[in-house]
Amino acid sequence: MIYSMTGYGKAECQVANNKKLIVEIRSLNSKSIDLGVRIAPQLRSKELEIRTLIAQRLERGKIDLSIYYQDAVQGEATTTFTPINKDAFAYYYNELSALQREFALPASDLMTTIMRIPDVTKVQDCSEISDQEWAVVLSTIESAIVQFNAFRKQEGASLQCMFCEKLDAIAVLLAEVEPYEQSRVEKIKSRIEANLEQLSATTQQAIDRNRLEQEMIYYLEKLDITEEKVRLTNHLRYFRETMSGEGAGVGKKLGFIAQEMGREINTLGSKSNQSEMQIIVVKMKDILEQIKEQVLNVL
Repeated sequence: MIYSMTGYGKAECQVANNKKLIVEIRSLNSKSIDLGVRIAPQLRSKELEIRTLIAQRLERGKIDLSIYYQDAVQGEATTTFTPINKDAFAYYYNELSALQREFALPASDLMTTIMRIPDVTKVQDCSEISDQEWAVVLSTIESAIVQFNAFRKQEGASLQCMFCEKLDAIAVLLAEVEPYEQSRVEKIKSRIEANLEQLSATTQQAIDRNRLEQEMIYYLEKLDITEEKVRLTNHLRYFRETMSGEGAGVGKKLGFIAQEMGREINTLGSKSNQSEMQIIVVKMKDILEQIKEQVLNVL
């Protein structure tokens, strides 16, 4: 069963001092793993370990990880990331305002200027956490990963159902080609013979009938689409078989198979000398493009 690269997982637990630890994981599709981490200052010393764990477990995707603490205040959650140092803000505001008036400086956005001053934001206590606290953090991250993978699996099941429907649709269209394939040979022969009858009697007698038959056979063989039909059928089957695999890399394989399906469909189109067959090929191309678009979301 395939997994989607799109996912979301969240886990939380109660810790000391009436605080709550929250871990959130989000991801979108990406060719490789692209990990962005936002963690509480208390965990900065463990960032490398956290990154390694997430990269090993989630394998692929544009992943955003957030780990933070919340304080329960009157039933509402308040984050403790970077609270503003009000005393520092007031000090810099008064100083900058005085300088602005004293030197007749042009009006500027004091808020933006002040917030860029490091002292305005408090630095959290970055002391290393204990082994017991770290075990709690790891357990919460693990719970978030479980939720995250469950979401990916659910999305993957939806994608797999969609792919099966699209593959069935292409198989049906491929079967619709056969009646036109059989009738077009007779049409080509009839058209060539009709053109020959328009030639003068002298010219017709000069034509080498054996050579003409050889040329017609060669021409009809170039238009034969039996190999393309067989290969496209095999690609449809292999696509289904590949979807039964799991883990990173399945999406890339499905992408390669979709490319090969496109080659065979394009060849069918180039050999189609009937409008009915060309319409069928266009429909198959449209369905294949939908498959290619969604394959980008497969892990």
